[in-house]
Amino acid sequence: MTQKLLDVKGLKTQFTRDQGKVNAIDGVDFHVNKGEVLGLVGESGCGKSVTSLSVMRLLHGTPGSIVGGTVRFQEKDLVALSESEMRSIRGKDIAMIFQEPMTSLNPVLKIGKQLVEAIRLHLKYDKSKAREHAVHMLKLVGIPRAEDVIDEYPHQLSGGMRQRVMIAMAMSCNPRLLIADEPTTALDVTIQAQILDLMKKLKDENDMSIMLITHDLGVVAEMCDRVIVMYAGRVVEEGNVLDIFDDPQHPYTKGLIHSVPKLRQNHRRLESIPGNVPDLTNMPTGCKFAPRCSEVMDICREREPQLVQTTGGRKCRCWLYENDSAKGEGKA
Repeated sequence: MTQKLLDVKGLKTQFTRDQGKVNAIDGVDFHVNKGEVLGLVGESGCGKSVTSLSVMRLLHGTPGSIVGGTVRFQEKDLVALSESEMRSIRGKDIAMIFQEPMTSLNPVLKIGKQLVEAIRLHLKYDKSKAREHAVHMLKLVGIPRAEDVIDEYPHQLSGGMRQRVMIAMAMSCNPRLLIADEPTTALDVTIQAQILDLMKKLKDENDMSIMLITHDLGVVAEMCDRVIVMYAGRVVEEGNVLDIFDDPQHPYTKGLIHSVPKLRQNHRRLESIPGNVPDLTNMPTGCKFAPRCSEVMDICREREPQLVQTTGGRKCRCWLYENDSAKGEGKA
């Protein structure tokens, strides 16, 4: 039987702005099974990164706060833990590769000091053994001359090398769950392929789960077992990766997949989704995707659909999958 490692229920995260409070994450439900790769996809501004920061409880010092829901990790509700209890989990049981590894490393500290700090804290190694382990991790992620790199500053490394350092840092304490937020952003395709292969290798060797946040559907197809599609702080579709690509149900998911360039259709106009992700301070009534949807109906502009079970264990938030009596009078 599949065992859940992370189980998120009704997660709601608010941000305080001049205009008042806005819901960046509004009732999100999802889970990550042991040993699987879960993909979170959607356009920028859909709530993917805020979801990951909420799971890690890294909203301190920002206008954001968790105002509802539970985040259960190995039967512990992370939302209810104290900050000191969360520090014992971050880096050790749950680690994160942040969205901007180029700027996530401290520019005034050497690579070794930044790696060794977490290793000594969580694994209780002495300084010599921690340094030895740090060098081993740098070698594991494919960094040449690791013994020298550990004494260098981030600015002395290329973007791909800094990315590898971030992965080494996240993996140094053998976490049970790795949250990777756009881990291949701004990397060339060759380095991207190496990074993804490395993540898959480390996942298999350490029996680790990965929550992969990306807008790159090619990466999703290569890496993920299941996919969650987010829009405007809500989950709009969930399913097996093959089902999502073969038969997308939500109009937004269809739009994302159709907008991917096709190599053999180079004479066709590139498809796109009209409009933009709605402003959190001015959300549309009813379905949040309705103003951009090609299959919009009257009821879509009046009431927001629920995330319902469809076929084969899939879920979709769309009136097309509610019962027929709720659909209203056809398309607008």
